[in-house]
Amino acid sequence: MFEDMAKRSATWITGDGPESEIVLSSRIRFARNIADFKFPPSADTDTRDKIIEFVKGSFQSADLLNEGEFFLSSDINSLDQSFLVERHLISPEFMKGGTGRGVFIDNSENLSIMVNEEDHLRLQAISAGLSMNECWEMANEIDTRLAKKMDFAYDDKFGHLTSCPTNVGTGLRASILIHLPGLVLTREIDNVISRISKVGLVVRGFYGEGTDVLGNLFQISNQTTLGRSEEEIIDSLAKVTQQIIEYELKSQETLMQDAADQIEDKVWRSYGILKHARVLNSGEVMNLLSALRLGVSLKLIDKVSLDQINELLIVTQPAHLQKYYEKEMDNNERDMIRAGLVRERLSK
Repeated sequence: MFEDMAKRSATWITGDGPESEIVLSSRIRFARNIADFKFPPSADTDTRDKIIEFVKGSFQSADLLNEGEFFLSSDINSLDQSFLVERHLISPEFMKGGTGRGVFIDNSENLSIMVNEEDHLRLQAISAGLSMNECWEMANEIDTRLAKKMDFAYDDKFGHLTSCPTNVGTGLRASILIHLPGLVLTREIDNVISRISKVGLVVRGFYGEGTDVLGNLFQISNQTTLGRSEEEIIDSLAKVTQQIIEYELKSQETLMQDAADQIEDKVWRSYGILKHARVLNSGEVMNLLSALRLGVSLKLIDKVSLDQINELLIVTQPAHLQKYYEKEMDNNERDMIRAGLVRERLSK
């Protein structure tokens, strides 16, 4: 499954969105539960199966199944699940739940809906650059369509009811995937993280909660949803993101004032390694591509474009490599194949 998807770029990783030199993508996610069904953490296998059938029927009557495809977790092997995590279409948590789960993916890959993860529905819209309003419009339109087909668990006082208390209320998580090499190199990143944590935002790794930061890429999102409107959450994150962009640009200016030769050397060394290396592991390639992204932002290099770098960030991930070449590989083979793929892409 998903071989065709592996051959094309994810729509959210293109370098043509607003503020795309620093912000890779924006995402809006809704957590929703269906009234009269136990929430997934306490639901048995029979209840989970009934939820799946009910949701699929609702998707059908809402015409969603004409716009994408629904997959049962039992039909998605571990490699394909890892591929979807790398594609940012499902969460790492989705992979831990076994059977009784499913995911809908629309044809554009801008929309995905996980079923029976932590909540009955985890609906997300994702797009390139700083584009939260666009994501909001996509997610809200689907949420409205589904609300006409199913009765969501809702309390007049607390709002939408969810498995985790931090999602109660709007059930909305707004997030951005942002590249902050300047702040990392100037050692200001901890100060920035401390500041944004004080205004109700949380910083996570490349694949979200419980994952590591890779290639100086951070995911920033709101921490709570209760007592705030959707508009307030989105507006708050957008304003903070603009501040972080300003901090990053100032850090890049500082680097060029204080260490221009070293930064230029770092960028071109990274390009040289990527262009000629015969073995590259996934962590190494992410750091080298991060340096290239910084070089593009600083106008130090014009041998590679932002969209090429962004695509390589995804296609060089372990599951993507195996899906792209349609064979399973061990670590050593992946490292050699990854280096060959990068050389091929950069030679064009």
